[in-house]
Amino acid sequence: MSRILVTGGAGYIGSHACKTLAANGFEPVSFDNLVYGHRDAVKWGPLEEGDITDRERISEVLGRYKPVAVMHFAAYAYVGESVQDPAKYYANNVGGSLTLLAAMRNAGINKIVFSSSCATYGVPEHVPIVETEKQAPINPYGMTKLIVENVLRDYGTAYGLRSASLRYFNACGADPDAEIGEDHDPETHLIPRAMMAVSGEIPELDLFGTDYDTPDGTCIRDYVHVTDLADAHVKALQRLLDGGQTFGLNLGTGSGFSVREVIAAVERVSERKVPVNEQPRRAGDPPVLVADVAQAKRVLDFEARFTDIDEIVNTAWNWHQRPRPQQSVR
Repeated sequence: MSRILVTGGAGYIGSHACKTLAANGFEPVSFDNLVYGHRDAVKWGPLEEGDITDRERISEVLGRYKPVAVMHFAAYAYVGESVQDPAKYYANNVGGSLTLLAAMRNAGINKIVFSSSCATYGVPEHVPIVETEKQAPINPYGMTKLIVENVLRDYGTAYGLRSASLRYFNACGADPDAEIGEDHDPETHLIPRAMMAVSGEIPELDLFGTDYDTPDGTCIRDYVHVTDLADAHVKALQRLLDGGQTFGLNLGTGSGFSVREVIAAVERVSERKVPVNEQPRRAGDPPVLVADVAQAKRVLDFEARFTDIDEIVNTAWNWHQRPRPQQSVR
């Protein structure tokens, strides 16, 4: 059984990728510092606690498990925090990635699937967004992702590293079996916050911007299910293992839903009213962000299976309703 080192494997998307890796005959080895990840999300392989900025620890784990490739999810991912504390983001997301890549080179591992983001595009000139759209991030988080993409390309030219940079849009939903799901602290994403509002965990859902040039005045986003993202990561991995060269792709559904449409779906699924507090627009929020998914279909034969917003929300609601202690085990 081929082993894959999964940095951030105890996190939201990383843990779903681990489940999909195991279902496809790989053994995922999660490498996570558990700052944002959860110990109880690691169910399909060993957990090795460690930080991606710790070269010695990464090298020790790589030497012991001898993975054939790496999936790299470990990153700080709060856009607002990245604006307030960019040093934290550059040190971890960029510095940690460089440390990981150095350890990989030393261990002779030359294949990596990188968790990138549509935040690398900033405010796009064209929608749907194609991979040739200019990458011009408007916040430090997006910039760190773009820097790592550029590093991967340069390492490919100089050192023979083969990589897949997967730029996903709005990750959402939960494992259909409700074994794992979205559990951030703090939680900033729309669907779980709407569920927190209907469950009384927060007083109301803040809705930022009702005057956009969209049919209902609220932002439209491409919501891609986390299980679909996991499937795409495994397809990208298999392409690299089969000799594929470096590539970068968008991961989305190719269509979008407005904030109000998502709220309505939460209300249908939960059969409860979402209390909403309408707020002014946030700076830097484009009206519409939707992926062009033709390249993902062509290169990976990837198409999102979860495209119905009620179905997506239902998986998240089932996870949200699970029995759980007051505080998750970390």
